[in-house]
Amino acid sequence: MAFDGCCPDCKLPGDDCPLIWGACNHAFHLHCILKWVNSQTTQAQCPMCRREWQFKE
Repeated sequence: MAFDGCCPDCKLPGDDCPLIWGACNHAFHLHCILKWVNSQTTQAQCPMCRREWQFKE
């Protein structure tokens, strides 16, 4: 989804659907990346570059 909108789990864009950056510098909606990470059976990877997923500090 476009970043200026909201993810499919939200009804309105805003603080409930912030952008989250990974250590690899890829950005995702919070709900989208959490759903992706939780669906991985092994160590979670970035959906874009397949590096190990870590939230950017």
